[in-house]
Amino acid sequence: MIGRRIARFAGPALVTPLALSAPVLSVVPSASAGPCPGAEVVFARGTGEPPGVGPIGQAFVAALRNRVAPMPVGAYGVNYPASNDWPTGADGVRDAAAHVNSMAANCPDTKMVLAGYSQGAAVMGFVTSDAVPDGIDPGTVPKPLQPEVANHVAAVVLFGEPNVRAMNFLGEPPVLIGRHYNDKTIKVCAPDDAVCSDGLEFAAHTPDTYTADGIVDQGADFAASRLHASSGGPAPVVPLGGPAALAASGGPALAAPGVPAPVAAPGGPALAASGGPAAVAPPGGPAPVAPPGGPAPVAAPGAPTAVAPPGGPAPVAPAGGPAPVAAPGAPAPVAPSGGGFGT
Repeated sequence: MIGRRIARFAGPALVTPLALSAPVLSVVPSASAGPCPGAEVVFARGTGEPPGVGPIGQAFVAALRNRVAPMPVGAYGVNYPASNDWPTGADGVRDAAAHVNSMAANCPDTKMVLAGYSQGAAVMGFVTSDAVPDGIDPGTVPKPLQPEVANHVAAVVLFGEPNVRAMNFLGEPPVLIGRHYNDKTIKVCAPDDAVCSDGLEFAAHTPDTYTADGIVDQGADFAASRLHASSGGPAPVVPLGGPAALAASGGPALAAPGVPAPVAAPGGPALAASGGPAAVAPPGGPAPVAPPGGPAPVAAPGAPTAVAPPGGPAPVAPAGGPAPVAAPGAPAPVAPSGGGFGT
């Protein structure tokens, strides 16, 4: 049993965090947003939590709904024991995979967010895996999802996912995120949480830590940005110090001042805020535009001519790129060696 193994590993301090004797909260109903909502959270609760999505799932669903309103967001609590007998986690993988397949087939326009906490995070991570882990009898676990199912999943958010050290101690294989889900996955871990980080703070692995310190909000922010991008919604805005914004085809990308240049997918314009880095449009995309006071826009080879508004800095085209064009009243365009000058 997992409880006895945990006690030998770290004493009583870790038993409670991993057992997750959390207070019982009202369960978010599975059909709360209708049979085919715009989005749905499929959440696997942590060990010892009551059936449903658990306290972290509650907080996560509420935070996500606030961020993507008026998009309706449903919630499904993965049906599995969530007990100290970790091998029964395979029941959770089986139930979650069956639900994901059902939603992909019956609600193809619904974008799913796969999420979980602690043991539930491991369950949802295994749901995305490309193959059955080594040493596991394929006949005893669900088959991996078909690659096309990933098109229906907007994000994967794993709170307090047990790391390799923890999984090795539990005698379980490490969680490997499938290649179709890597770019849409975020792993959120409380500082020094002994279960998901290199730290040894076992007391940090509790629902209270994750809901009280704004950690759930990190996951909600990521999922909301992925849902907006996949649905062609408003441009994602990246806070200072964040990575470049990426908008879905047809959607604009916006980065706040001081963050890396936004990259717009084909068909979407790129816009850098005043003081931010130059906007970059990919080959075949529309001309990037920098607002007054912003840096010069740069058009990639084969992209339309970069245009700077009146009063803005000179647009710059790379070697071999099209001639930049400055709007009336803007500074003279500058082309590097090999590039043509606009008029």
